[in-house]
Amino acid sequence: MNFETFNFHPRVMAGVQAVGYITPTPIQAKSIPPIMQGRDLIGLAQTGTGKTAAFVLPILQRLLQSPRGRVGALIISPTRELAEQTYETIDELGKQTGLRSIAIYGGVSMEQQTWRLRNGIEIIVACPGRLLDHLWKGTIDLSQLEVLVIDEADRMFDMGFLPDIRNILRCLLKPRQTLLFSATMPDDIRRLVQEILHDPVTVQIGHISPATTVSHTLYPVKQHRKTALLIELLRHTETESVLVFTRTKYRAARVAQQLAKAGYRATSLQGNMSQCQRQTALDGFRAGSFKVLVATDIAARGIDVLDISHVVNYDMPDSTDAYINRIGRTGRIGKTGTAFTFVTSEDTPMVHALEHLLNTPLEHRRLQNFDYAMPVPANRYIRSSQQLRQRAIRNERGGTKR
Repeated sequence: MNFETFNFHPRVMAGVQAVGYITPTPIQAKSIPPIMQGRDLIGLAQTGTGKTAAFVLPILQRLLQSPRGRVGALIISPTRELAEQTYETIDELGKQTGLRSIAIYGGVSMEQQTWRLRNGIEIIVACPGRLLDHLWKGTIDLSQLEVLVIDEADRMFDMGFLPDIRNILRCLLKPRQTLLFSATMPDDIRRLVQEILHDPVTVQIGHISPATTVSHTLYPVKQHRKTALLIELLRHTETESVLVFTRTKYRAARVAQQLAKAGYRATSLQGNMSQCQRQTALDGFRAGSFKVLVATDIAARGIDVLDISHVVNYDMPDSTDAYINRIGRTGRIGKTGTAFTFVTSEDTPMVHALEHLLNTPLEHRRLQNFDYAMPVPANRYIRSSQQLRQRAIRNERGGTKR
């Protein structure tokens, strides 16, 4: 099977050929025909399986036959990075169609977005918050919408966007085709599917479990020795690009700084960064000028780098679904990948859950000649007690300082 099978318009096929697509991925092969028939669809597949092109190509095909200068397709994304990535895919595949698109998200000028919207846009890729800002100001008109895509739905709800999604849906007054793509299918999404999709086709590629191309290793270590262990692992491991996950944005920034001091080309991706800083970090990681990217789960959503050889869970994720999403960044499109996970005594329940998910015991490994027993520096205890006292004083004065 190849892309000629779908009988795309020559202008759409020109985009397919320009990016070098030859054989559709399984999610594309099974999703594109029902989408082109106008069916609602639920697409379940892991990160890196080609979901974006699976809905972008049918949207381009459909809107070529529709009036120009009005919004015909809306794609809702959970993060700025994913919105930009989807926008770039539309731009690459749709170059010959003349269809105009825009990425809408916070952290950048709303006035610039409004100016571009006034010039006529057919496809909008948007994060929920900024999209609602435009809808309430009347700068986006969805009255002629034909296709709605909710992308990465599981992460959308993890980030608390369900109320925003419902508010957006209230603005869609006419019937439309609705497509929902997700890596997992929690109960919240099942309920939403029942509310907004009409007789949907469900396409699921593989089981919702970690890719078989990824190997898994656990490294037991105390919390205060994690950064030292990470540096030693990088020294003794042959890597291409490494994606490191932390639980908090503050830890992501600190770990990246410590890696840079140790001589590694490292940067972070986290919520305290401006959009310009985030884009610089992502572009540098994609180009290879940064070999290590330290990120939180939310910030990392939408990272599309094919040559990530290792994912390191500096902090254990809080669910097996989050683990699947994290390690889905490696072992992609026929390549093998490696997942290292640092575990403390508090992580035992999650280790058991992962072993149940994988249906096999996970290897526990220790790095030779690494000092696991080094105690916590005394000044760290001092800092911690000082921080606790300062926090107590602020609370007594009427709240924490922001």
